[in-house]
Amino acid sequence: MKKSLLASIILPALSFGSIAGTNDHGAGQDEHALTTSFMYQGKPASEATKAYNKAFAKDLNFKDTTSFQEGRANLIAPLDSKTSALLADAFEFIGEETPDTINPSLYRQAQMNNEAYGLYQVNENIFQIRGTDLANMSLVRTDNGWIVFDPLTTKEAAKASLEFALKNLPFGNNDPVVAMVYSHSHADHFGGSRGVQELFPDVKVYGSANITKEMVDENVLAGNAMSRRTSYQYGATMVPSETTIVDAALSNGIAKGEITYVLPHHETNHDSKFETVIIDGLEVIFMDASGTEAVSEAVAYIPSMKTIWSAEVTYKGMHNVYTLRGAKVRNALKWSKEINNMIQQWGGEAEFLFGAHSSPVWKNDNINDFLKLQRDNYGFVHNQSLRLANNGVVIQDIGWEIEKALPKSIKDAWHTNGYHGTYSHNARAVYNMYLGFFDMNPANLNPLPTKAEAAKFVEYMGGDKAILKRANADFAKGEYHFVATALNKVVVNNPSNNDARNLLADTYEQLGYQSEGAGWRNIYLSGAQELRIGRQAGAIKSASADVIAEMPIGSLLDFIAIQVDSIKAQNYQFEVNLVLLDTKEIYVVELANGNLSSAQIEAEKPGATATFYINQSDIVKLNLKQTSMKALLDSKAATIKGDASFLEILAKVTTEFDPAFEIVPLPSDKVIEANRATFMQNVQKPAHNNRHHGHDK
Repeated sequence: MKKSLLASIILPALSFGSIAGTNDHGAGQDEHALTTSFMYQGKPASEATKAYNKAFAKDLNFKDTTSFQEGRANLIAPLDSKTSALLADAFEFIGEETPDTINPSLYRQAQMNNEAYGLYQVNENIFQIRGTDLANMSLVRTDNGWIVFDPLTTKEAAKASLEFALKNLPFGNNDPVVAMVYSHSHADHFGGSRGVQELFPDVKVYGSANITKEMVDENVLAGNAMSRRTSYQYGATMVPSETTIVDAALSNGIAKGEITYVLPHHETNHDSKFETVIIDGLEVIFMDASGTEAVSEAVAYIPSMKTIWSAEVTYKGMHNVYTLRGAKVRNALKWSKEINNMIQQWGGEAEFLFGAHSSPVWKNDNINDFLKLQRDNYGFVHNQSLRLANNGVVIQDIGWEIEKALPKSIKDAWHTNGYHGTYSHNARAVYNMYLGFFDMNPANLNPLPTKAEAAKFVEYMGGDKAILKRANADFAKGEYHFVATALNKVVVNNPSNNDARNLLADTYEQLGYQSEGAGWRNIYLSGAQELRIGRQAGAIKSASADVIAEMPIGSLLDFIAIQVDSIKAQNYQFEVNLVLLDTKEIYVVELANGNLSSAQIEAEKPGATATFYINQSDIVKLNLKQTSMKALLDSKAATIKGDASFLEILAKVTTEFDPAFEIVPLPSDKVIEANRATFMQNVQKPAHNNRHHGHDK
């Protein structure tokens, strides 16, 4: 047999980047990440960009230093060398003065995130480790030990962070972690779970409703595309610096390592909106918030501590209603209403609020002010986007128009700014959720394919030279948006036009330097990098064994189906019973009309081409490459009754995805070599700073 049914077909194409990125957060770097001291650096800011960023800063409320004060409060112990090496050391270049190459609002966010650097106390029974990963690890005291809320992205980060915390906690240093809580179905909130379990094997795990299914299903079918896109959104192939990635909005960045998943013992809120759970004597009230920031998500309240756990429904910035890496559009109205539920349920007495990202909020009045602004920000995005749409504003224009409608109270509050989700792409997300991609202009109904359209665009504008002449003039005036549009057509139509390629890269770079949103900056700068020196190592890490092991069989079959090439498959047909001996489940899998379909059934279907008997546990082993199909068949652990040729047919008609497919037209080897000397510089590591940047002046 050329391939096994599941292991050989699924594993090469299944990318965990889609799951890691479902929080709009990337995973760790791959094993081939760049190790040379010569790293890519961009060009300086243009005069137009300097002027843009200077003007942008004039409207920012730098007098409000609340977030810095909250971030610095109650530091128990700064990170030691082991834990700071996980993430924080990479961002030591962040200092007091805003570089010309970074939007001043984004740089302030980077400064705030850069100050997260150790073990902090929320109240007498709650502590947080901040600065070791994209998320915070929070420790909540129980009768006999600790609950870990959100065990970070990677096993290595979680283990090192927990060891650091237990060493430095003011009490309970030798007490066990009795429980872990996953707030939602994104990898930076469960990916380090195995690191905690290795330290405390008896830990009990709690997750939000349907978390296992949703964290696998949410984006797996588009996993390969999403993984590639995620590397752009998070600048995964760039080394942090003033001309590359500077922040990830939710924190400075993401720790490297292995993403893992320990199956929850209990999922909350299956039967009710609110569920009270007693964890080692501590009462925790979980509220289902699924369908806001994640498909599966819960927030919580701890009555004895008068404390709200807001998970990732809030953070000190605006989140994505649509995430640029690609995912189903989130419901901004539901998001606003769930924050309102938190206010109505717990706002009357809460004295502490802590979450999965950013620093806590203290005191009842401050908590309510924070939650109301967060609530009204998502309500604003939803309601004003639809007001504009109902007045005929189309999807291409709505992102520009919504910023004109921003109330002063929201504009002046730093924690509603568009660092992760911008008003521009969130407004377009709301439009798309209700009205789809089409704006009803007939010209946009069925445009030419991108390459054919680019060819006609270039022809209409008089050819490459004419466009390049106009683009150079507009670039000099700082009119970057249309320069990008026009030059992209030239480079798509003629990838060998290196003058256009280089000017397009310069244009993307300046747009990145002007961007307030971290994802926007990273996407522009990743595009510029690839235009100049091609695809680089460091893309999002491939499939996590722990997560693959928990994937439902139905999802696996659906994933095989999207790998079938319909033209190759059109001349083949089979119908197979898939019988899982250990779980007693039965599926019928049919190839017909170039399409693979599957359904769960009650009994074996008579007249099938074949019946395939196998244990689900052995399918897990296949996925983990712990066995082979040949070994299972030879040992009779798996058997086939009937025509076994369906396995070879699947091998013939399925395809493997290209994990590094082209996003921008890529340069030739000759161009890459010519550009290397210009854009690869020796990055010197700056001296460690004190992480206080003077914003309380």
